[in-house]
Amino acid sequence: MTAPDGDFAPADPSDGREPGDWKSRYPDASARRAILAESFYLGIIFVSAPIIALVLWLEYPKYWLHLSDAKYRTLFRYAIAWVSGTLGGTLFDIKWLYHSVAKYKWNLDRRLWRVFTPHISGALSCAVVTLISSGILRVFDHRATESPSLVFALAFLVGYFSDNTIAKLAEVAGTLFGPIRPAEKGKESHGPKAS
Repeated sequence: MTAPDGDFAPADPSDGREPGDWKSRYPDASARRAILAESFYLGIIFVSAPIIALVLWLEYPKYWLHLSDAKYRTLFRYAIAWVSGTLGGTLFDIKWLYHSVAKYKWNLDRRLWRVFTPHISGALSCAVVTLISSGILRVFDHRATESPSLVFALAFLVGYFSDNTIAKLAEVAGTLFGPIRPAEKGKESHGPKAS
């Protein structure tokens, strides 16, 4: 029994295989190499992000860059948001990768998505923390971003759920700046019309 499309939960831990069926479903060596390369890439980010977070938490950059306490607090807030968001996005990406390989849904065309998801998640997390600390986005009191553990946790969640976060920010932008007008059906805009 195969799990329904899009179902990455452990509803079918056998992945639709018979007992003893252990060989890869990907007979092409280039596909197996690509999967291994993506796994290695995500593994490096997954291990590096907590190490970078620890280096930031121990304040080494403060001494390397000769920063005052006030300047380092600002740098730390946004750097830890970026790193934590990257970690969340990477964790999501790793889950997607191993489930898609197991469910025989992995394909090369999703490589760009898998490569850039951790970085988009990090940037988005930093932006959300900035919006909250500025007071524009009132999810929390803007002073809440003074708590390093809250910033880390919030940024991790934003990174892990970056697709949802982007959708919610699009709703907020639509409320603030007006909805995006869909192009008229059947007409393509090629610049100003000649009179």
